[in-house]
Amino acid sequence: MPQQIPFLDLVTPHRDLKSELLSVLEKAIDSAGYIGGPMVKGFEEEFARFCNVKHCVAVNSGTDALRFAYIAGGIRPGDEVITVPNTFIATTESITQAGAHILFVDISEKTYNLDPQQLRAFLEKTCAKDRQNKKTINKQTGRRVAAVVPVHLYGQMADMDAIIGIAEEWHLMVFEDACQAHGAEYHSKRNGEWRRAGSLGKATGFSFYPGKNLGALGEGGAITTNDDETARICRCLRDHGQARKYYHDMEGYNGRLDAIQCGFLSVKLRHLPEWTAARRRNANRYNELLKSADGVIAPFEPDWSRAVYHLYIVRVKNRDAVQQRLAETGIGSGMHYPVPLHLQKAYGHLGYGKGDFPVTEKAAAEILSLPMFPGLTKEQQESVVRELVR
Repeated sequence: MPQQIPFLDLVTPHRDLKSELLSVLEKAIDSAGYIGGPMVKGFEEEFARFCNVKHCVAVNSGTDALRFAYIAGGIRPGDEVITVPNTFIATTESITQAGAHILFVDISEKTYNLDPQQLRAFLEKTCAKDRQNKKTINKQTGRRVAAVVPVHLYGQMADMDAIIGIAEEWHLMVFEDACQAHGAEYHSKRNGEWRRAGSLGKATGFSFYPGKNLGALGEGGAITTNDDETARICRCLRDHGQARKYYHDMEGYNGRLDAIQCGFLSVKLRHLPEWTAARRRNANRYNELLKSADGVIAPFEPDWSRAVYHLYIVRVKNRDAVQQRLAETGIGSGMHYPVPLHLQKAYGHLGYGKGDFPVTEKAAAEILSLPMFPGLTKEQQESVVRELVR
């Protein structure tokens, strides 16, 4: 029987933290503090400091985090929002749930994130500036193009200086999808410093799904922002539109994150820097092992990026056969994401077709996610690479 190498290990870290996690449960049981209260407020303050922002609003999923950020940040029904087809559907379903329309722009073949050159080309070809009202209009639909959503995919930030510069020129808001990028950093020449994911856009959505680098023991998410009004509205939206109990300033949602999950996240946040360092060491080891491997494209990390490697993505020909071979030898792997959003049945009505986003489509046919977690050993990585290149 071959050695089993999991794609992701969600058992060991929780076993190691078992006493700390159980103390959170005891605290909640002893105080009956299940919804709101000190554990929620404490985690929000801790995560805001971690991201170097003024506000964190804890919510019940990454999808709600994105949706509330869009609504609170100023995206209105009928607006259009630009993002990439190479992402999980939560990025886009939250746009449509905010009442807006989706526009896709292709990705960079090196980073798999939004390509600023493609963004500029799209705007110049498709849109016109309304200089008097400081807004951008889609010439084909007549709608306002309100925002762009770069996705920090696989744990690496998009080229934010370039994207923000274009957005300012075209009067677009910028919202970060950082659902896979807890603690990722970007060196901003505009600001002259390294900036954390979640601190550069008008508002940002994070996911705490259990498999994330910072994962809850269930569902969870958060919005980060430096904008006071956006944070205020997000807090109302997550709690039925209440400014205070039974006083509803707007219609909202039941989108709160419970106190127990916030307590768990506070425990795990203290360990996140060491887990991130381990992921980066593992990524460097993979890079070294794959340096002379024919037919395998390893991840590219620009000098302006400090990725956190939520996923370690390679590209290979005959991807399905390679994944099957790995599985037969006991090695777990994943595909993120094999069908681009513009080719999904859910978005057939948008009118996109095969060939519209060639970089995304090429990557989608070749991407393979290798085992990546903090406790991954050197011997396990050597086994993975040996089978990968066989």
